Amino acid sequence: MSKKCYRFFGGLLTVQKNWLNKMAEKGYRLIRTGKLLYEFEKCKPGQVQYCVEFIGQKSKANAEDYHDFLEEMGYSVFYKNINLNYSVGKVRWRPWAEIGGRVATNTTTFNRELLIVEKENDGKPFDLHTSYEDRANYYSNLRNPWLLLMLMLAVFATVNRSVILGIVAVIFLIPVIIYQLQIMKNRHEAKMKEW
Repeated sequence: MSKKCYRFFGGLLTVQKNWLNKMAEKGYRLIRTGKLLYEFEKCKPGQVQYCVEFIGQKSKANAEDYHDFLEEMGYSVFYKNINLNYSVGKVRWRPWAEIGGRVATNTTTFNRELLIVEKENDGKPFDLHTSYEDRANYYSNLRNPWLLLMLMLAVFATVNRSVILGIVAVIFLIPVIIYQLQIMKNRHEAKMKEW
């Protein structure tokens, strides 16, 4: 018998990862995802671990290659949306993405911006990015969409003299700062390892 949960985490990847791992600790393993749906089946408590990976910057081919690579490594992998959009035929421009991923449609990575990766729990921490340089690059990919939105809102707030848009721009600055600090920390650690 399966258990269905309806949740929306948006860009809160760590919150989503922690929730999935708490479900696994309670004895539930993910078997299917939808827009809001997470469907689980019973398993041994703590049998699996989860990691959530942002792939919105990748082209369709790179996203599929990465998905297939993770499955070849023995992981179970699920696509997940980062936003709620129920329309058909949408096109989204992502100037911060790699060249093949800048235009996202229903046939590419639109509503497939996240990968939920499951592995058997071996008692070791589950992290897909093991080197400091790899982590810094990953945090750059997480920072760039927030940075673009923050800059656009700041420009609109200035042009329109809108206090509300200015406040929203400042709110969007928070994740930019958080990810930038992570980038700087990992680059510093990478330099320290070189010594």
